[in-house]
Amino acid sequence: MGLRDKKRNQRRVLSRRSAGPRAGEGKDFLPLEGKEQRIREKKQAEEPENTATVLYIGHIPHGFYEDQMQGFFQQFGAVKRVRIARNRKTGKSKHYGFIEFENPEVAKIVADEMNNYLLFEHTLQIAPVPLEKVHAKLWKGVRKGFVPVDQVAIERKRLSKDRTVEEHQRMLEGIVKRDEKCRKRIKAAGIDYECPALIGSVQPSAKKIKFDED
Repeated sequence: MGLRDKKRNQRRVLSRRSAGPRAGEGKDFLPLEGKEQRIREKKQAEEPENTATVLYIGHIPHGFYEDQMQGFFQQFGAVKRVRIARNRKTGKSKHYGFIEFENPEVAKIVADEMNNYLLFEHTLQIAPVPLEKVHAKLWKGVRKGFVPVDQVAIERKRLSKDRTVEEHQRMLEGIVKRDEKCRKRIKAAGIDYECPALIGSVQPSAKKIKFDED
């Protein structure tokens, strides 16, 4: 092949490239930019749409309660509701809770950025809660705040109630049994101690009064 033939072949290759793909070649050879765009659109279609607005927060430190939590997370966006799990009797925190944001994108940012965040020597554990897993009664009574049960008032009412003769007798029997167990434990331990006797443990029997017919 001479020099003229080489130049002629180069011109043919350049003319084909400038003319574009032939009929039927467009399906097999796509432009690089269009191919990347289609791959990107396919990935976006496969990824599920983020609609979770509720986040689970674990390892909550002492003193970081509803008001403090709402004030802290407001820097990311509008906070809708906050709930911390508490003991029903004492009202103390169980160190985990839930927070709800107005915007799901804000919730996703908080879950990504604040997970494993060190706060007061506690590492926060934050994860989004899907809508189908949010309990129907999660936010019940959240506006009223937590009101602990007054156990002292309940016990006072129970101990101060009027008892019948049978109930009073059962109460005395229980006191006597506990006192006998205590005496046996003291004696088994080898302690020389004389326990004082219980006063009122023996109740007098009811007297029957007879009236004369006159």
